[in-house]
Amino acid sequence: MCRGGGLPSIVPMTEHTRPALGLSWIAMTVLALLAAPRVILHDLDLIQEGTLVNALFVFVPPLVWVAVAVLARVPNPFATLLVVGLLYGVFLALGHQLLWNTAWEGNPPTLGGNLSDLPPAAHAVVVRGFAVASSLFTGALVGAVSGLVAWGVGRLVPARSGAS
Repeated sequence: MCRGGGLPSIVPMTEHTRPALGLSWIAMTVLALLAAPRVILHDLDLIQEGTLVNALFVFVPPLVWVAVAVLARVPNPFATLLVVGLLYGVFLALGHQLLWNTAWEGNPPTLGGNLSDLPPAAHAVVVRGFAVASSLFTGALVGAVSGLVAWGVGRLVPARSGAS
């Protein structure tokens, strides 16, 4: 709430002041950032697909997302983790774009067929644009699947009682 000078008041978080998604934007951003190292390590060719290390970087972050959503008893784990996934998609897109030349070793993909005669800048805009869209879609998909898992697990785990 804003008081007087329009500055937000600092109110301790309680059940009544809980964010709509159940987690703060900072918490959701931190969860999304847990998946970002894989992008960097993969694009720098420091980890390879099909290895145990890669599998850990792929599956551990979404499992942490699920655990946090279930333990925090967020009101709508699907929506919360979809947002986390979309944030991850943004980080995925940024990582791929920043490491584009390194990942492609100076030989980025280009368009073929009837589009091969386009200027090099057009190739870059189209291919990189699709890479960004693919990253956002991947993040949304990972978030949606994680959210569905968290929703299902939350249904199976009984609510903690308020009395100790």
